[in-house]
Amino acid sequence: MAQFKAFSPKVEVNGETVHAIVDGMGAFKAKALALLTEHGIPDPKPSAWYSQQAWLDAFKAIATSIGPATLFAIGQKIPANAKFPPGLDSIEKALTSVDRAYRANHRGGDIGSYRAEECGPKSVKMVCENPYPCEFDHGLVTAVAQRFKPAGTIVVKVNHDPKAPCRKHGADSCTYLVSW
Repeated sequence: MAQFKAFSPKVEVNGETVHAIVDGMGAFKAKALALLTEHGIPDPKPSAWYSQQAWLDAFKAIATSIGPATLFAIGQKIPANAKFPPGLDSIEKALTSVDRAYRANHRGGDIGSYRAEECGPKSVKMVCENPYPCEFDHGLVTAVAQRFKPAGTIVVKVNHDPKAPCRKHGADSCTYLVSW
């Protein structure tokens, strides 16, 4: 599967998550709401559930009409408002928790996954196997890594692994290398 195509037509995403598009578009919130309405999600409510494919269709419209930087910004908004489980005292634990949060905000079939693998004392490989756009996951992983970076760390790098498959080219996943 490539980006923008749900793994299952039955998958739904909760309204809190849908609002990330609105929050991520900043001053263009009206445009975000218009795109959501155009794709079957009028006036999203936080407690409701919506078709993941409709949400992905709105993402695709944003990518086409506005650009990938906005998808990155939307991804950054997901963890900004997310509740993380207690006890996350490391960047590694925080990145591992992304999959649990993903599962709590999606339902109804194969949703894919987020998998964090330690690669060294200051590096993690994050494999994002889901239908979301590459730039969105890059923003999400970057925001989580920045939020939970170790004390005294100035720079956290998050780079797309050039040797790994990419959803932009029809793969099921994208991989990001996180180092600090």
